[in-house]
Amino acid sequence: MDEFVVYVMRSEVSGKRYVGYTGNLIARIRSHNQLSSKGWTINHRPWHVIYVEFFTSKQRAMTRERYFKTGVGREYLDEMDYNNG
Repeated sequence: MDEFVVYVMRSEVSGKRYVGYTGNLIARIRSHNQLSSKGWTINHRPWHVIYVEFFTSKQRAMTRERYFKTGVGREYLDEMDYNNG
């Protein structure tokens, strides 16, 4: 069975948040922090995972990722950060 992960990272340098989904969280985080040579995340390294959710469907993971990128989803993550920070 496939497993997909929606993840939220925070930049140690800028404090920015990044939301994504993947089928391999370890490899994806390594890519964000070490391997990638271009893209938005390279300028905000290092990244630390602050939240994950697991899904058995790629479609559900993609839907949840899109939710976190909406205003309501960002407010949900802000509230979660406030309560855990």
